[in-house]
Amino acid sequence: MRHDGARPQPDSETLRDYIVSVLEAEKAENVVGIDLRGRSAIGDYMLIASGRSSRQVSAIADKLTERLKQDHGRLSRVEGRDAGDWVLIDTGDVIVHVFRPEVREFYQLEKMWMPAESAGTDT
Repeated sequence: MRHDGARPQPDSETLRDYIVSVLEAEKAENVVGIDLRGRSAIGDYMLIASGRSSRQVSAIADKLTERLKQDHGRLSRVEGRDAGDWVLIDTGDVIVHVFRPEVREFYQLEKMWMPAESAGTDT
């Protein structure tokens, strides 16, 4: 992931916690964190959250990418923002999925990625 180079970058746990705080401030619902360390090369953590409408899903994604750039100089790759059904934000260390509830239920990423013993627990 690209960084502006002027600021020290947070470790993946700090970045995860920061993203959760932004999601909660933007009224994202049902935020779930999944530890990917040692399980996948795509990142250290995955966060899954819901917005109540396509408009809110897009707004959450916009605000998160804006805050990451402003506060950490971190540029994120974003996919799906225009449709607002499912937005993926790739920050490098933390992968964020923001869904409309119906789309989240359909894809069930939590079931695919969570270890069986911790399925259903929130971050």
